[in-house]
Amino acid sequence: MTTIAILGLGEAGRLYARGLLGAGADVRGYDPHHVLGDPAVRQVPDLAEALAGADVVLSLVGGGAAASVAREALPLVGTDAVYADFNTASPELKRDVAALAAAHEVAMADVAVLAPVMRDAHRTPLLASGPGAALLAERLTPLGVPLTLVDGDAGDAARLRLLRSVFMKGLAALVIEADTAAQAVGAGDWLRGQIAGELGPDGDALVERLIAGTHHHAVRREHEVRDALAALESTGQPADMTRATLAWFERIVAEHQG
Repeated sequence: MTTIAILGLGEAGRLYARGLLGAGADVRGYDPHHVLGDPAVRQVPDLAEALAGADVVLSLVGGGAAASVAREALPLVGTDAVYADFNTASPELKRDVAALAAAHEVAMADVAVLAPVMRDAHRTPLLASGPGAALLAERLTPLGVPLTLVDGDAGDAARLRLLRSVFMKGLAALVIEADTAAQAVGAGDWLRGQIAGELGPDGDALVERLIAGTHHHAVRREHEVRDALAALESTGQPADMTRATLAWFERIVAEHQG
């Protein structure tokens, strides 16, 4: 039985914990800020207890806490384990975590989550790169986790994830901009129908996810767009659309905070 320690029991962490447990893994959750309240999932109060004997460590704490949690956790991780950073973060941060892992002789995998975890839980498609990617695939694939390996270093999967975000977050901003203007002139339902028709059979649901999801996760997604913009700028290619996307996300965050 594969023993998995999950650091961070927010929305994604909870879904991975329940899904991997149902797939046959021994799952331990650790999060000093959230109480899972699920009798089927073992949540332990001590980080060392969560990590002891773990075959896989999943970090799902958010990009802002990824490095500090890695610094705290990696000295406690066994050298035969793989430390998988699932957080949406910059390639530079992923490389920093990989360096911390290497200093403790722990294999690290940079994991990019390619769809909302709320839809498919532990069956959400993933990309993985870095020195621990192959080992992670070996241990998670039998549990039903769809993981595609990227031939590259830690940070390479994160870069691809951010390039995908350029499109997905840009699409969300475009839909919100059009919808906001249409609502102002009393044509909101009509325009949503037009957009949904162009997006295919699941267009209505996708439009709703883009609008509602952007508002619900505005702060986290604003940070993601900032990282995506930095990744684009590092290529030397134009980034006009992504700058406009960031302006929309900044506006939405300001509205929520106001």
